[in-house]
Amino acid sequence: MLGGSKEGVLKIRMIFCFLGPLGPFFLVIRGLSPYFTSTMQKSELSFSYPEHLVATERAAVSRVMCVRGGEPSEVTLSHILTEIGPDDLLVINETQVLPARIFSQCGLEVLFIKSIDPHHWQVLTPSRRWPKSQVLILPESVEARISQKGLPQVVELNRPLDEFYFDRYGEVPLPPYIHEARGEKHSRASDNEAYQTSWAKIKGSLAAPTASLHFSKEDLERIKKRGAQVHTLCLHVGLGTFLPIHCDNLNEHHMHHEWVSVPKVTWEAVQECRQTGGRVWCLGSTVTRALESQALNLFKETKEAWVGETDLFIRPGFEFKATDVLMTNFHQPESTLIAMVMAFAGQQKVIACYNWAIERQFRLFSYGDLSVWQKK
Repeated sequence: MLGGSKEGVLKIRMIFCFLGPLGPFFLVIRGLSPYFTSTMQKSELSFSYPEHLVATERAAVSRVMCVRGGEPSEVTLSHILTEIGPDDLLVINETQVLPARIFSQCGLEVLFIKSIDPHHWQVLTPSRRWPKSQVLILPESVEARISQKGLPQVVELNRPLDEFYFDRYGEVPLPPYIHEARGEKHSRASDNEAYQTSWAKIKGSLAAPTASLHFSKEDLERIKKRGAQVHTLCLHVGLGTFLPIHCDNLNEHHMHHEWVSVPKVTWEAVQECRQTGGRVWCLGSTVTRALESQALNLFKETKEAWVGETDLFIRPGFEFKATDVLMTNFHQPESTLIAMVMAFAGQQKVIACYNWAIERQFRLFSYGDLSVWQKK
């Protein structure tokens, strides 16, 4: 891999010098990324944990592991709120989780991802149990047939579906490991509220920005009263966030696109905060991915926002340009999310801190506890 050695870095620099602004396009054509200069194996994202630490519901009180430079320590959520100073900026994600998980009459799960046209959707479903010729019957006698296999699959429907259909029959798409830990196939009624942030506003996500589940609207007001700014953006969580990594070399992993909107007022606040010596606190990996994508000019300008889709895979070797503090849950091993945390804090430090948290019985993953990683 070109970017995996000092020689590779030199070659990349030569490409940029020779081709100027065309350099990134050349690298993309060659299957390389201009944003990374190292290689990493999937096995380096791995760690062990006991199954009983997988959180199956939200806790009444969140525990927080804070990592500031050196050793990790446990602090309260109230303490974290006081650390967001008057010169700082907190950025949150306003996405809202869709109840996009539908079950057929025979009990087969279909996760609706994206509408292609009124009669065709991208979906995720166990297609081995669904032959391409078989018609699946969904609620209200909706007929579905697989028209294209792959990841995701495409299904053809006999009639269009609207958001009211999903509100009536859909379930929030919890991560499969929560259902496995519960021993339950279906989501609970309580998940409709528990798996939604306090400020969820723009429908479109297939998963919650889970770091935000620890905070309330009242917490945001407390932060503002201290003089800090709070701004919003939207990234709809999709396949890019939660699909597993299948290849050994992380440079070969393909991230699926996710839709993003960064309001101009938010991006201007980020730039001003960093220029004046403040810290940008990113509440969740989705906020980090959105802002770092914007810093790389991946979106198109509209009247009020920068809008587009991102397939940016943040992993060790990435240079952060918009994030000073990363607040995020504890993530699964060998996932794109733990790769982002390692890019921010270092692979060995993240593994050591995760082991520290596991020894102290921190709760893990989507409904689990919070980790805060500070660069300064």
